Amino acid sequence: MNRLVDMQEMLSQATTLEELQTFVEQLRSTYDLEHLVYHSVNSTGDQYAALTYDPKWAERYVEKDYARIDPVVQGCYRLFHPIDWKSLDWSTKTARSFMGEATQAGLGNQGFSVPIRGPSGQFALFSINHRCSDDTWATYTNERAADLLLISHYMNEKALQIEGNANRPAARALSPRERDTLTLLATGANRASIAESLNISESTLRVYIESARLKLGASNTTHAVALALSHGMIVV
Repeated sequence: MNRLVDMQEMLSQATTLEELQTFVEQLRSTYDLEHLVYHSVNSTGDQYAALTYDPKWAERYVEKDYARIDPVVQGCYRLFHPIDWKSLDWSTKTARSFMGEATQAGLGNQGFSVPIRGPSGQFALFSINHRCSDDTWATYTNERAADLLLISHYMNEKALQIEGNANRPAARALSPRERDTLTLLATGANRASIAESLNISESTLRVYIESARLKLGASNTTHAVALALSHGMIVV
């Protein structure tokens, strides 16, 4: 079994928020990261976080309400795609001062975040952090971003499931072709190879992907795969 499958299996067995914290700690070790954090805020302002930061830094972050000035939070709240932290605006004195304090608290110089939008206005952020050169980080994210993107959505679904989100619409059953398509996507296969494997055109493949996404109420393809995994519709 590969690393991604191992992590999916571990996450599928989590039944409490405490076990999600354990999962985050294991994920950090498995993917050799400095830090990792999952933070969710629902429409009423209730929050949940699983993270590996120093507790003193986490407490100070909340006490000072640093989410107001954190370029990662502010930038990702307006975005819908994964983002490397260095592409965000760190030019203000406030942002530079914040990062200086964060660095002293143990954060690395590199970061990558996945913004996630769930049901009824829920917003979550999944971030990884490390200390290395720009070239090393570029290689790392190129090789592992697909895994971490899928895990981030899968973790969000698991957190919502554990918290008993009552507003999530029931997922509609997938056709055999839709299940095959999402299963192959979950293994990391690209669309060209999936189309060849299923003996269909890439345009037909896009139809299956979009149909599955709509049935599952997913915001994008990765979210659809995560939902199918969390509902037990596909197995990798």
